[in-house]
Amino acid sequence: MMINQAGTYPFAGRNVKRLGYGAMRLAGPGVFGPPRDRDAALAVLRAAVEAGINHIDTSDFYGPHVTNRLIREALSPYPDDLLIATKIGARRGDDAAWLPAFEPGELARAIEDNLTNLGLEALDVVNLRLMFDVHGPAEGSLAAPLKAVADLQRQGLVHHIGLSNVTPTQFAEARDLAAIVCVQNQYNLAHRHDDALIDALAAEGVAYVPFFPLEDLARSSRRPCPTSRHGWRRRVCRWRSPGCSSDRPTSC
Repeated sequence: MMINQAGTYPFAGRNVKRLGYGAMRLAGPGVFGPPRDRDAALAVLRAAVEAGINHIDTSDFYGPHVTNRLIREALSPYPDDLLIATKIGARRGDDAAWLPAFEPGELARAIEDNLTNLGLEALDVVNLRLMFDVHGPAEGSLAAPLKAVADLQRQGLVHHIGLSNVTPTQFAEARDLAAIVCVQNQYNLAHRHDDALIDALAAEGVAYVPFFPLEDLARSSRRPCPTSRHGWRRRVCRWRSPGCSSDRPTSC
């Protein structure tokens, strides 16, 4: 199958398949509330793992609480090779708004919620999602919330720390404060702003895990990949710059 043919990638001390499963859309419309078809959501999770997926991206603010509970019901006890990466740093308002949640108490509660709803004693990877701008990376110091996450790691609640929705400046600040295993930003044919960051991360052995990798594919399907003589088709399959050779995981 395509999942196995894509090979593996070192991520958080493991080898994971380059194609992961992003669980965000398992929740209801707008990633809020329960899914329209709960049984179908459970079936999708089981089918993904049966197909060879061993990297799931989730967060307890999906729903909120909905997606992680579905993952636990569908997959627990978890396969030994399954890596679950989650996110903290945001919360949902009563009106489904996406709101920052950077205070130490909020981050600690988010870790507790993820542990409880996933049914885990420690989290494999926790991405600190920066919310200086909901719609994309924006500058601002991440020192205070990252130090709070590092404290939770020292308590044994978190194995590895990653970052989400970050700029190169923020990554440079973060690596002086904690060991960072991954960066998770939006990247696809229509959003190529991280090419230089990706190369810098690769040089340091830090995984780059794009989300929405196929967004705007139909609209952008005729746009050539400027780093490959094979054009956009190779970019969709390979996900690397320069030269578009395959060496990074992705979740969608």
